[in-house]
Amino acid sequence: MIKGIKFISIPVSDQDRALAFYTEKLDFRVVTDQEFGPGRRWIELAIPGHDTGVVLFTPEGHESRIGTFYPASLFCDNAQKTYEELTARGVQFDGPPKKEHWGTFMMMRDPDGNQFVVSSR
Repeated sequence: MIKGIKFISIPVSDQDRALAFYTEKLDFRVVTDQEFGPGRRWIELAIPGHDTGVVLFTPEGHESRIGTFYPASLFCDNAQKTYEELTARGVQFDGPPKKEHWGTFMMMRDPDGNQFVVSSR
């Protein structure tokens, strides 16, 4: 039976720029970076301490997904602290963390404008 999610794929326009962002700013680590057809690479990243991976790859015909709201949510231990640390690294947010009855969250953007919810549990 299904045990979990192996990876999520984030559509990007520039794989080198995205790789630098996710590894240098968010501290993801490279699992594999290999050729995947002419001028394209399969770049799989790991989030330290977690099983779900991230792939920086845009399937042909899905370029319109680049720079849109991403239907997955990232989590952290402390939203305010994460916001402060990532802002200092140059990560773009739509505003500071907001507290709701279910937790604290903020909206983060990558260099392509892909928008993610980041929240504390």
